[in-house]
Amino acid sequence: MLAPAHRSYDDDGSAVVEFAVVVPLLVLLLLAVVQVGLALHVRSTLQSAAAEGARVAAVSSGSPDLALRRVEQSLADSLADGVVESVSVRPVRSGGLAAVEVEIRARLPLVGLLGPSVLVVSGHAMAEP
Repeated sequence: MLAPAHRSYDDDGSAVVEFAVVVPLLVLLLLAVVQVGLALHVRSTLQSAAAEGARVAAVSSGSPDLALRRVEQSLADSLADGVVESVSVRPVRSGGLAAVEVEIRARLPLVGLLGPSVLVVSGHAMAEP
């Protein structure tokens, strides 16, 4: 009986090829995680500023100027300050009660080219007499 022939394969250079294949995928995954984190942070910051502006407008008889000033103050030192395109304040009716709505439209800062480019958040507060 003949013994099976053993071939010896040379693995030199395979680590370089594996590195070249895996690294772009890892970089893409890292950029996606950073993009989602950045988008969630900006959305949360804008949502908080809109709610704060609505509360200020609700206690000041629906004053849009005070609400706009409060939104600007809330966003002054945050990452979301430079992305705001417009802020609107308007009275609304919610369940038959008077309320104030503050809507913020902003550009979403993108790390890559994927995802939405416009973000719209709103805050509501019941108007106080």
